[in-house]
Amino acid sequence: MRKRVADGHYAPGRLLPSEAELSAEFDASRVTIRRALETLRDDGLIAARQGFGWFVATEPLRQTLGQLQTIEGQMSESGIVAGRRIIEFAFGRATPRVAAALSTDQVLQVKRVNTADGEPFAVVTVWCPAELAQSLSRRDVERSPFYELLGIALRGATQTIGADLVSAADAELLGVPTGSPVLLCERVTTDTDGRPVLYSHHVFPAHRTEFVVELPTAEPSIAPTGLRLLESS
Repeated sequence: MRKRVADGHYAPGRLLPSEAELSAEFDASRVTIRRALETLRDDGLIAARQGFGWFVATEPLRQTLGQLQTIEGQMSESGIVAGRRIIEFAFGRATPRVAAALSTDQVLQVKRVNTADGEPFAVVTVWCPAELAQSLSRRDVERSPFYELLGIALRGATQTIGADLVSAADAELLGVPTGSPVLLCERVTTDTDGRPVLYSHHVFPAHRTEFVVELPTAEPSIAPTGLRLLESS
C-alpha cells in the first residue's frame, strides 16, 4: 500500500478500497489491514474521514471567497491542472427554482464534472438565460468558464454554502460513497445592471474542499454579518 501511494497508483485525494476489499486482495485479516492503514496514516500518507473511509492525504482544494473568480483559476495559480467534462448541454424550460433566480423560463443548462490533476472534485450545474447563450456550443463551455463567454460586464455574485449528503448520481461522478458528506454552493451572478445572468449549483466532496473567507475588523456584534439561523419544523 505504501508503494502504491508513493508511485501515484492512487492519486492525491483518491479514496482507497474498503478495508474488506483490501483484506480480500491481500489475504490478510481486517485487524492487520486496519493496523497497516493506521501506520500509513501516522506517516502522513493517508487520512480517514467519517462517511468516506480512507483516502490519500493531500492539501484540500481551497477557494478564497473574496472576489468573483473561479476555483479553477485559483487552482491553476497553485500549479494544479484543472479540467472539466461536460455531462449535459441542453436548451429548455427552466424549473420553478431556476426561473425565479434568473427571471426567465427558457435557459441553457450545462452540467459538468470539474477535475483537479485528473481527479473529480466537483459536480457543477449552470443555468443561463437562453437569449444570452444562443451562440454557445458544448465545446465552448468545455474549454472556458461562462464568465469569459457571455461577453458582458459582471457586477458580482451572491453565494450560499451549505452541507448535505451526496446523491447516488453525483456520488458516481465524484467517485465517493453514496450518502457521504458534501458541501453545496449556490451562486447567482449578476451583470452591472443587477440583472441575474447565471445561476449555478456546485457539489464538492467535504473531505477535500475548503472555503476561505477573510473577515475584516468590524464593530462588536452578537453574530457575524450574513449569518442567519434556519428554523425547521
